[in-house]
Amino acid sequence: MRPLAGRKILITRARHQARSLASALEEKGATVVAIPAIEIIPPDSYDALDAALWNAEKYQWLVVTSANGAEVLAQRIAALKLSIAAVDALKIAAIGPATARALGEMGLHVDEVPKQAIAESLVESLRDQVGGKNVLLVRAKVARDVLPEELRNASATVDVVDAYQTVIPATSADDLRLLFAAPSRMPDAITFTSSSTVSNFFRLLHEANVPAWPTAMAAVSIGPITSHTLRHHGIEPAVEATEYTIPGVVEALCRWSTAQASPANR
Repeated sequence: MRPLAGRKILITRARHQARSLASALEEKGATVVAIPAIEIIPPDSYDALDAALWNAEKYQWLVVTSANGAEVLAQRIAALKLSIAAVDALKIAAIGPATARALGEMGLHVDEVPKQAIAESLVESLRDQVGGKNVLLVRAKVARDVLPEELRNASATVDVVDAYQTVIPATSADDLRLLFAAPSRMPDAITFTSSSTVSNFFRLLHEANVPAWPTAMAAVSIGPITSHTLRHHGIEPAVEATEYTIPGVVEALCRWSTAQASPANR
């Protein structure tokens, strides 16, 4: 029997990224409901990113913190009609395997991928390599400052440029209101793949006039930073991925579901 058979799972990833997670969960037997808590839109301006790409020879390192950032990087290089070789000449760090894969698909090599897909682990990977170097950090408009601050503490000069920003999708509050209106529609679990999805989800609950977290719904976290944000909102994750990736989230859900089905939990 598939480990998620009979489970209804709510996923909150951005709409254009939800399919990979939904497909993996459906393969394990889950019924998936996708209500995005986040939408990726362009930054207020690409000026800073474009200027950095025009002057790529100024940098020794390029650091990319998401697959979304890698995709925007590819789009801007194409829009500016720049040679990929100018960027590929830099040392390149990706925060995790999905980001590294996206960079590879655009023709860039990746020199550094940390053991864990979080900023703290990336800092540890880079700390001894960036002293006295110029670093271009491509990320979302609003992000934690751990990475640039710690790289600067390691004596790097860091330019932070916005590749995109995130907003709450316009229709998601109404979709949540309908979903939570009847007990029969209630998901067994909800997945969070970033701190932003957690924070936005609680804003959506407020907009949807849902008075409290549905107690029967388990929270599944991609990793410790996301779990910290859940706890900040008063929710203890039912399970946390041991590998901070989408396959890790799927594995965590299967682990949770199997534990729930064990005789001790019946």
